[in-house]
Amino acid sequence: MTEKKKVLIFPAGTEIAFEIHQALRYSKFVRLYGATSVPCHAEFVFERCFTGLPFVDEPGLIDALNEIIDREHIDYLYPAHDSALLRLTREQAALHCALVSSDPETVEICRDKNKTYAFLAGADYLPRSWRRAEEVPGYPVFLKPAVGQGAQGARRVDSPEQLAEALSDGVDYAICEYLPGEEFTVDCFTDRHGALRLVSPRSRDRIRAGIAVRSRPFRPDKRISAIAEDLNRRLRFNGAWFFQLKQNAEGDCRLMEAAPRIAGTMGATRNLGCNLPLLTLYNHWGYDVQLLWNGNAELLDRAFISRFQTDLSYENVYVDFDDTLILDGKVNHELMAFLYQARNKGKKLYLLSRHGSELLPDLERYAISPALFEGLYRLEPGEDKVDFIKPDSIFIDDSFAERKRVKEACQIPVFDLDMVESLLDWRM
Repeated sequence: MTEKKKVLIFPAGTEIAFEIHQALRYSKFVRLYGATSVPCHAEFVFERCFTGLPFVDEPGLIDALNEIIDREHIDYLYPAHDSALLRLTREQAALHCALVSSDPETVEICRDKNKTYAFLAGADYLPRSWRRAEEVPGYPVFLKPAVGQGAQGARRVDSPEQLAEALSDGVDYAICEYLPGEEFTVDCFTDRHGALRLVSPRSRDRIRAGIAVRSRPFRPDKRISAIAEDLNRRLRFNGAWFFQLKQNAEGDCRLMEAAPRIAGTMGATRNLGCNLPLLTLYNHWGYDVQLLWNGNAELLDRAFISRFQTDLSYENVYVDFDDTLILDGKVNHELMAFLYQARNKGKKLYLLSRHGSELLPDLERYAISPALFEGLYRLEPGEDKVDFIKPDSIFIDDSFAERKRVKEACQIPVFDLDMVESLLDWRM
């Protein structure tokens, strides 16, 4: 493959989209694009991001996507939400590029939990479920929207009165037995020949908005593997998919749902060696794949991250050495990341320090190449940093006194170490 394939992710502001982006951003085979209906965090992640598209249930969506596809010469559209996957799969004949999706019937079945349970009727891993309230033999039961995601609207119901009230809102629900045990997500990969190549369960230790934000992969037992094999035999997956299990009171696993898409926390599996978003693209490109699996113990934990956009304009970066570039005897790796990023953008870097000895030997000791910098300046007693700084610059130093002096004399933006995060550009 010589030219990069252009891949458009929609909607680009979901956790699913961010996992696809993280998985594909370094691939030499892919150039990423994002599209979203509303301004969102995708603008801080995608270098090429389009906003203002119709929502997934609005009539103009396909035309809006095709406009981007035609203008940018997009090769593949990668859905990043269950509803988007369903609609785009239904209307893929109208799309002007290929769609990253499984078999349409499989997408339809998996989108509706009642359809899933009906299609898999007779499987010994299904929870007991009822279509009508009067069929429920006892309580508690578990109620969840038949078409939904992220545990939205899902809840335990403890009485006929609570169930009647819940069902009065007109939403189509799946009524299932209450499962009090542990819950797991199982990441899977089916190759282009239909063979199940990966079964990777992981815990759901902490949940936020239905997404596992603390997760620990573990080896599948015979029961989990058998369920995965049976689902793969009955449904027609193409690439990455996952299913969720929960244990009943006896500790046996029951199926909560299955989904033919990327999961937001598939990064746990990716970092053990299996990049499922990329492997899925290989399926669509007609490649036979090999999987490498490290198999080490791993714990994933996710939290909010801050990314910034600024109107700063500068051509030069001046940075201090002691307690700035080198902190507690170690290289400040976040600052180094910014310096390389700035250099990649054509900015000129200068090391400006009151270091007590020659800079070159200490740069070498920390494996920092002096070629990174346009100039190295070690100030003598009585010299002032402001005399070395050109206009159109920014200044990074841990010393408040130095920052204050430079700010007042040079009238340029100055940054302490805790502010460097605002200079980083995460877009790719």
